[in-house]
Amino acid sequence: MAQPVRVLVWGENRHEQTEDHVRAIYPDGMHEAVAAGIRENLGDGCTVRTATLDDPEHGLTEEVLRETDVLTWWGHQAHDEVADAVVERVHEHVLSGMGLVVLHSGHWSKLFQRLMGTSCRLRWRNEHDRELVWTVDPTHPIAAGVPHPLVIDEDEMYGEFFDIPAPDELVFISSFSGGEVFRSGCTFKRGHGRIFYFRPGDQDYPTYHHPGVRKVIANGVAWARSDRQERSYPEIRRYATGELVAEP
Repeated sequence: MAQPVRVLVWGENRHEQTEDHVRAIYPDGMHEAVAAGIRENLGDGCTVRTATLDDPEHGLTEEVLRETDVLTWWGHQAHDEVADAVVERVHEHVLSGMGLVVLHSGHWSKLFQRLMGTSCRLRWRNEHDRELVWTVDPTHPIAAGVPHPLVIDEDEMYGEFFDIPAPDELVFISSFSGGEVFRSGCTFKRGHGRIFYFRPGDQDYPTYHHPGVRKVIANGVAWARSDRQERSYPEIRRYATGELVAEP
C-alpha cells in the first residue's frame, strides 16, 4: 500500500500580515487555506505541513526537503527576498525527483523562472474578472472530478502571451470576461521532477476556498509525486565502449 504523499505548502505570507482585506479572506494565511484543501481532498493519502518566507531558511532546509514528496509554492510581492542558496537547494531537489506545484503569481518566482529558463512574463489585470477554467485534457489525472468549466466568479486576469516553454501537457485553459485566454494548467518535467503550474489564486479573492480550485491543486499534488523508489540527481558520465551499467 502506497505511503501517504508528504506535502509541504509554502506561502510568502506577507499580504495576510499587512492588508486587512486579505487577512479577512485568509485569517490563517493563504498557505493554510491551500493546505486545508489538500487535506480535505486527499484525506489519509497525505500528510501536510506549511512553511513561510519568514521562517528560518524560509522553512526550506535540507532536512525538510528530504522529507517532502511534493512542494506547493505561492509568492507575490517578495520574490527577491527568497535567498539564492535556498532556490538552489529546492531546484536540486526538483531535479532529483521532488514534485512541485506552482500557484498563480509563483510564475514570477526565482525558482520557476530557473526551472523554465524563460522570463515567465504575462499580461495581467486586477479588475474582478470572471474566469472560466476549461479542461482541454479530460483524461489527465489532474482533471479528474473537476467541473467543466470550473467557474470562478472573481479573480485577477492573466493573459497571453505567457513566456514559458511549450508545456509537456496542457490540462486547462482559462477565458476571462475581458475576452483574454491563458494556459492556466500546464505540466513540465525537469530532471526527475514533475511540475504543475496552476493559474488561479490572487490574494484579493477567496479563490483558495473554492472547492473546484482545491480539487485541482490536490490532484496536482497527487500527480506530481514521483514514482521512483529513491530521489537521485540526474547522473551523466562517461561510458567505455561495451560497458553496460544498470541505472535506477
